Amino acid sequence: MSKRVLTTESGAPVADNQNSATAGVGGPLLLQDQHLLEKLARFNRERIPERVVHARGSGAYGYFEVTDDVTAYTKANFLGEVGKRTETFIRFSTVADSLGGADAVRDPRGFALKFYTEEGNYDLVGNNTPVFFIKDPIKFPDFIHSQKRDPFTGRQEPDNVWDFWAHSPEATHQITWLMGDRGIPASYRHMNGYGSHTYQWTNEAGEAFFVKYHFKTNQGIRSLSAEQAAELVGKDANSHQTDLLQAIERGVNPSWTLYVQIMPAAEAADYRFNPFDLTKVWPHADYPLQRVGRLVLDRNPDNVFAEVEQAAFSPNNFVPGIGPSPDKMLQGRLFAYADAHRYRLGVNHTQLPVNAPKATVADNYGRDGLMATRNGSRHDKNYEPNSYQGPAQTDAALSAPLAIHGWTGTHEAPQHAKDDDFFQAGELYRLMSEDEKKRLVANIAGGLSQVSREDVIEKNIAHFAAADADYGKRVAEAVRALRED
Repeated sequence: MSKRVLTTESGAPVADNQNSATAGVGGPLLLQDQHLLEKLARFNRERIPERVVHARGSGAYGYFEVTDDVTAYTKANFLGEVGKRTETFIRFSTVADSLGGADAVRDPRGFALKFYTEEGNYDLVGNNTPVFFIKDPIKFPDFIHSQKRDPFTGRQEPDNVWDFWAHSPEATHQITWLMGDRGIPASYRHMNGYGSHTYQWTNEAGEAFFVKYHFKTNQGIRSLSAEQAAELVGKDANSHQTDLLQAIERGVNPSWTLYVQIMPAAEAADYRFNPFDLTKVWPHADYPLQRVGRLVLDRNPDNVFAEVEQAAFSPNNFVPGIGPSPDKMLQGRLFAYADAHRYRLGVNHTQLPVNAPKATVADNYGRDGLMATRNGSRHDKNYEPNSYQGPAQTDAALSAPLAIHGWTGTHEAPQHAKDDDFFQAGELYRLMSEDEKKRLVANIAGGLSQVSREDVIEKNIAHFAAADADYGKRVAEAVRALRED
């Protein structure tokens, strides 16, 4: 085998990669040393902007296999035949901290999945919780600012966290999830994943259904207490990355079973909860889980930067048979996610290998821009319509149309019979065992007791009391005890 030759970016061979060129022995460096300048200039530019949220992540490749027939509900090709397999890439992440943060922290986990289907890439962007803190995207920047490092102290501040929640009662349900036993997963393998949002499925007949996705871990749920997590962070801040990498390398391939809840579109208007409110769940008694298939992860990325850091997931990447719903948070993310990737990675980020379609070819009139690799040739026109056999529209809608009515303006979400900010949080609390309730209260009180303003503490306690009187009473007593110490 011939020896590989080290070259410059332009392909010229490098004579010496150990010593810079100087003006004589021991003299100053020479500006003409192109190899030195190129190396330093490239090094200065190795990093790209990290994600504002979900910065700290891990990923893996795998496949999704259909196990149950759902063609009565969707015409999506990759869900159309029992036994059909589709290649996938998943990215797990924490939400609030930076790229250098620890894995084993109390935080929601991102669960973003890319299906490389024959009809284009389908991205399903969710979390390990079925609900979220807010229901309108206009509040998202403020929410994240309250959870991120304070501009003055440079750390997450309980005053900011709980002040925002005090003025956002709809967060009570998600807070109860986050502060409960599942708030710190033991690993990415040992947690569920949820689409969280409501999506639309459309079948071949054009009938529309609203759906929620549930990925149930086949490894079983395992979580950490606050004390266990603190100890693990001290031993290995990269614990979840380590666990996922080593499991797949050993051939212990993690898997999840996908279930969906399916609501006929006609039932949405009169459902007891607003079915498009991200702070609410659909009780399984109303819409039982229906099995769809299984997700298996069986290959680690070869390069974390190229395949995990540059992976771009956008919930507006739909395929025929799947589309959006009137979920306001989803509607906001249809813009925000893709826009974030255009900022971080450039307008041609979809041409990167991890983001490009694998089972089909992207064929459109997008041209030029930074890092473009698909510009066409002299025979390809960059406009449409044309008479040169360029790609043309199909006239087949991806999903069923959504009916709209009323006046434009800034409206609150429509109220359904059982809609409030506290009922489902109370239901979740009452499902917990006595030990689970004690740990939940202790976790909440640990942060809330550090807040400097009594009115903020009282507003938050009032939210828990509105969910369940016992819930509020216990939190109040625990906070009082900690503040008196």
